[in-house]
Amino acid sequence: MSAAHLQLDRQGRLLHFLTVEGLTRRHLTEILDTAESLHGVAERQVKKLPTLHGKTVVNLFFEASTRTRTTFELAAKRLSADVLNLNIATSSAVKGESLLDTLRNIEAMQCDMFVVRHEQSGAAEFIARHVKPHIAVLNAGDGRHAHPTQAMLDVFTIRRHKPDFPSLRVAIVGDLLHSRVARSLIHALNILGAGEIRVIAPRTLLPAQVETLGVQVFHDPRLGLREVDVVVMLRLQRERMEGALLPSESEFFQRYGLTEERLALAQPDAIVMHPGPINRGVEIDSRVADGPQSVILEQVTNGIAVRMAIMSITLGHHARSIGESA
Repeated sequence: MSAAHLQLDRQGRLLHFLTVEGLTRRHLTEILDTAESLHGVAERQVKKLPTLHGKTVVNLFFEASTRTRTTFELAAKRLSADVLNLNIATSSAVKGESLLDTLRNIEAMQCDMFVVRHEQSGAAEFIARHVKPHIAVLNAGDGRHAHPTQAMLDVFTIRRHKPDFPSLRVAIVGDLLHSRVARSLIHALNILGAGEIRVIAPRTLLPAQVETLGVQVFHDPRLGLREVDVVVMLRLQRERMEGALLPSESEFFQRYGLTEERLALAQPDAIVMHPGPINRGVEIDSRVADGPQSVILEQVTNGIAVRMAIMSITLGHHARSIGESA
């Protein structure tokens, strides 16, 4: 059973969220519409809903993260769940405890959801295959494979500004070779029927046969950015690089960095996005990152509503599936 099928029950409802790949427009629209309904919670005087009251969410992060872990924690707490942040650096896993032993011990604490971030591709899927039936698993990023909640907050942000997906031109710029964000975003945009997806990068930072993902490849940003509606800049991921794929960060910025001059090639109302953290002066000029077309901080805010939506949907479907099988 593939990861795409593992995350669905017999009725096709989402039990885990491991990957965007293989899902339908109906699945993604359910997440986006639910996130829209939850978006205003942060504006209330009391920023909480009772949706997950009595549930326990475990943030199981084997890889460092601040933004993703924090937004997952806020999302769970705003749904009234109890949250356990497991620091793997100081856990028994460092002492030699296996991943399955760690899971079994956490399961014994009567938890309901694991939010998993891991440097190995497929780790979230592995965990989903071995947890007890009542536990939902959300992939918060695994190796170079997938980052589905980031993709969903990105398309949610796009939809709030550019809801006509069939007419949309999106350019994704930078280190696609090491980017799980880019892979998941490309799949999500294709599922939602985006009109045109362009990738812009040097050959050394493109995956082999990237065209099979349904994108147009450009090596020159002067051509790739022309008349696009959305520009998504990717972080230059030095920590995932093997070998000298780039001469220098300064040369990358000179050739591919998003400056005001390059942004002027896009549509006048184009929006600028970045999954963060930003390397200023490497992927993007500060005047663009902080400029009027940037929605980068909006992405962070939207990430809370989207992760609230995914948590409420998966645990809600778990409860129904268990009830139906009882």
